[in-house]
Amino acid sequence: GGSGADRGSELVGDEAYFATDLYQGTADYYDRYRLGYPAPLLDHLIAATGPSGRGSLLDLACGTGQLAFPLGRHFAQTWAVDQEPDMIDTVRAKAAAAGLANVRPVVSSVETLDAQPGSFELAVVGNAFHRFQRDLAARRIRQWLIPGGHLALCWSYSPWAGAEDWQRTLAAILNRWQRELGAEDRTPADPAEVRQRRPDVEVLSAAGFEIVGRGSFDVEHRWSVADLAGHVRSTSFLSPAVLGARAAEFDADLAAGLRPHDDGGGVFTETVGFAYDLARKPA
Repeated sequence: GGSGADRGSELVGDEAYFATDLYQGTADYYDRYRLGYPAPLLDHLIAATGPSGRGSLLDLACGTGQLAFPLGRHFAQTWAVDQEPDMIDTVRAKAAAAGLANVRPVVSSVETLDAQPGSFELAVVGNAFHRFQRDLAARRIRQWLIPGGHLALCWSYSPWAGAEDWQRTLAAILNRWQRELGAEDRTPADPAEVRQRRPDVEVLSAAGFEIVGRGSFDVEHRWSVADLAGHVRSTSFLSPAVLGARAAEFDADLAAGLRPHDDGGGVFTETVGFAYDLARKPA
């Protein structure tokens, strides 16, 4: 191991390439501190795609199952796929604890996944499509779907991306720590820039998908400093491996920096935007 940490990531042509072991050691934090997709979004997605109840769901870059588990009850089988073995270990444990025999945990990237054409009614990708080789991924997913099947690219906005005072302060603290720990190169400088130049829906159209539309849902969430510190540890850029021996120092700095900006009682309120783009394989 070790090569991933210094190999980092690079921008090649139109695509951002990410090192494959960026989330190592984050699974427990990911499971506890990532916000779940809101029920209205999930209900809207199911209504828009109309699964038969007999089909299969494919969750790519599934993390610890933020989409696989709530959506899976509408399908006879769910493939939960992630290239991080830690994430898949967590999915496997959660499936076992819930007595779900129809969840198939798979350690694989989207680019190397072995699946049969026409296998899935719905494929979902949560907060991860920008990490794929997008054109290749879109073509492969289209093959794996049944005719008339759907692909939903789902995402949420991060707490450091907003315009509130506490969010700007959080972003500045995270940037400073990335610089101090030499972690700026772990992810491409601005994946959003790649997506602005060529949005995901353009990639999907080029791969032969029909674009159905977008669903957007806002949810108010109240964070504590401890929750924010846990959420940061679920990221690829300030993971437990990156923070290392300075984790306690980071937590103290985060708490001190944010303290002047709370709503009282150590609470930080965010309107979290969740959304999905929906595309359909022509029937």
